[in-house]
Amino acid sequence: MTASKEDYLEAILDCEDEEGNARSVDIARVLHVSRPSVNKSLSVLKENGLVEHERYGVISLTKEGRSVAARVRELHDTLKLFLTDVLGIPPQIAEQDACRMEHAISETTAENLKQYLQKQLPKKSG
Repeated sequence: MTASKEDYLEAILDCEDEEGNARSVDIARVLHVSRPSVNKSLSVLKENGLVEHERYGVISLTKEGRSVAARVRELHDTLKLFLTDVLGIPPQIAEQDACRMEHAISETTAENLKQYLQKQLPKKSG
């Protein structure tokens, strides 16, 4: 799974959660890319069984796509929490850094970080 694919899945999940559905124009806005770029990526995601999308229609995550997107979102949120609440990084910088870091750390590191935060910040890391 490439970082780009994960970003698209995460953006679709966020749009669905915030607006009830995802459209290519919303994804383009969130990811700061062109609509043709979104359409090209959507066709790859559809071929991989991660999204369902009819031309000019609403985009929805498949069960597998939702699982990947939720995992990426949870890791993103965990990293951002660590950066802001443990390291004192300003939220805007932490958001950008978490977005980059979520694609680079191992599952082991991610799980250990989550467990650490649950011990250190039980109310926020739940």
